[in-house]
Amino acid sequence: MTAVESRPAGVVLTPSPGGHRPFGARVKAYVALTKPRIIELLLITTVPVMFLAEQGVPDLWLVLATCFGGYLSAGGANALNMYIDRDIDALMDRTSQRPLVTGVLTPREGLVFGLTLAVVSTLWFGLLVNWLSAALSLGALLFYVVVYTMILKRRTAQNIVWGGIAGCLPVLIGWSAVTDSMSWAAIILFLVIFFWTPPHYWPLSMKVKDDYARAGVPMLPVLASNKVVAKQIVAYSWVMVAVSLLLTPLGYTGWFYLTVALVTGGWWLWEAHGLLNRANAGATGAKLKEMRLFHWSITYVSLLFVAVAVDPFLR
Repeated sequence: MTAVESRPAGVVLTPSPGGHRPFGARVKAYVALTKPRIIELLLITTVPVMFLAEQGVPDLWLVLATCFGGYLSAGGANALNMYIDRDIDALMDRTSQRPLVTGVLTPREGLVFGLTLAVVSTLWFGLLVNWLSAALSLGALLFYVVVYTMILKRRTAQNIVWGGIAGCLPVLIGWSAVTDSMSWAAIILFLVIFFWTPPHYWPLSMKVKDDYARAGVPMLPVLASNKVVAKQIVAYSWVMVAVSLLLTPLGYTGWFYLTVALVTGGWWLWEAHGLLNRANAGATGAKLKEMRLFHWSITYVSLLFVAVAVDPFLR
């Protein structure tokens, strides 16, 4: 029996002011509002870019300050996302245990927490890193909360395509933290994450499309067949791999990064075309194996950005 099934559909439990909410549970709930596992991915793309920008080892304090500021900013965006989406989170199995749905925290607490992190993170970046990074950080937060969560998510199947821009900005933040400027290298890696996001997220959406349908969220797998979604995944995958190869001919990386990009990109395309072949064959349920690409997508981006960090030491 899930939390959704144990209460009327769409009802968000709100704790009464005098209700018993253990301190430890509330602390865990505040941490959960920041979505730590998602932030891990953001930091994986931020730190290696700092090595590339420095062409070596960046200042340790700067790395720590950038990572902490990034955690605060992304955490604030995620908390505000949960505040806005608490109604549809109550309808979806995979989000039904979020703190604002279960009532461990009140909506007001979630809102105040998110706004506080937004302000603190912006000041942190501005005062301890630089104001360009602060502006990019605030821009990422506002884009995720306003453009993706409030405007795109419930209105269009392109929600994750354009909303994913917020997840690309940590790449620019990592570069600007070191150089206080922009570069084509940072823009190329920004585009890698931009084209990576849809084929990363759509396989998961295929797996839980019933959840999205129940909540009325028009994710592409809800509106289109598996064949159509898989074709889109393949198209974005080819562009992503092609863009990832631009760094070396433009002189920003050497043989090591190029080798990793070719091997990991080739394996990605193998998995993407495998998903398309299974979809064309009419596979459904467990036979579709859509989560293979989802799990590989996380490994891919991790390996690619580790190569970004290591490459300057091998040139």
